[in-house]
Amino acid sequence: MARGSVVIESAHLRTLILTLQREGYQVIGPTVRDGSIVYAELSSDGDLPVGWTDEQEAGHYRLRRRDDQAVFGYAVGPHSWKRFLLPSPFVLWRARRTADGVLEETPPADAPRYAFLGVRSCDLHAIRVLDRIVLAGTAVDPIYAHRREQAFIVTVQCANFAPRTCFCVSMGTGPRATAGYDLALTELLEPGAHRFVVEIGSERGANLLAHVPHRPARAADLRAAEQAIARTATQMGRRLDTNGLKAALYANLEHPRWNDVAERCLTCGNCTMVCPTCFCFSVEDRTDLSGNVTERVRQFDVCFTTAFTYTAGTSHRHSARARYRQWVLHKLATWVDQFGTFGCVGCGRCITWCPVGIDITEEAAVLSSRRGAGAEDT
Repeated sequence: MARGSVVIESAHLRTLILTLQREGYQVIGPTVRDGSIVYAELSSDGDLPVGWTDEQEAGHYRLRRRDDQAVFGYAVGPHSWKRFLLPSPFVLWRARRTADGVLEETPPADAPRYAFLGVRSCDLHAIRVLDRIVLAGTAVDPIYAHRREQAFIVTVQCANFAPRTCFCVSMGTGPRATAGYDLALTELLEPGAHRFVVEIGSERGANLLAHVPHRPARAADLRAAEQAIARTATQMGRRLDTNGLKAALYANLEHPRWNDVAERCLTCGNCTMVCPTCFCFSVEDRTDLSGNVTERVRQFDVCFTTAFTYTAGTSHRHSARARYRQWVLHKLATWVDQFGTFGCVGCGRCITWCPVGIDITEEAAVLSSRRGAGAEDT
């Protein structure tokens, strides 16, 4: 474990949340809502999904009770942190015509200072991917930049995961977070003892911990935390071989498997909406019925709709085959050319939340296996 590791008892997780709130942060974390574990504002530790876990596999998600009081005893749910860093819909500009005919512009509301509690390593890597795209490029997104700069990140090291959908080990994105956080928690739940080993990742993390009761981590604490993370890494059943994957996919643009998956794909866009790195959006202007109020709104868009590529009177990807191929190639090939990294972090959300259970690891394995032949599809 990292230097400066300490231990806080489970009862003091409440103190951690209260301290963040006193520091002016809006604490966002996991909570049970509508039959799933989602990210939302927490008023106290009572909102956390204590004693809940989830069952996930391709096209399947169910909550069930655990036989213990684990706080983070679940895998990632349908939400990712992009919904707070890249909010949608977001009003970019609004104006109202007054009685004397003058337009009064209303600027966008100030973003809250967020504290993200429960960020898994895969999602932390997803945030870093978004950083490369909307912070490090020539066109910096000011909405993202403002929220990202202020965000306080409390990571949870993965001791719980979905063995049938998670594959972060293959992508090199987990289960252990090594950087990019202010604090990192490893939950240890043993008979008669429930505690968190906390790694300090920043100066502001250390300053915050000064207000939370804790003790130095002992060798036994560090060993137990390492073992919990190591078990996750060795028990992950899903994998994706990334060696030469980009070149193999480029060589198989006409593989017959594209047709096979197109027959199953509903082009619903679920995979892009739950993906923590998909960032495409559209901008539209709206006017109310009176004609006195107009606004410009940015909202998430998905490449699985024909409207996404609608240009000059036509869509440029008519078929499900073309649209699914575009998405997979972007995640596992063209994204590498554009941004120097895969667009997939192995969280498995797209597998779980696909209504027909399409598995990107299975499809990529088949699609990269041999050169296919078929008609050109655009």
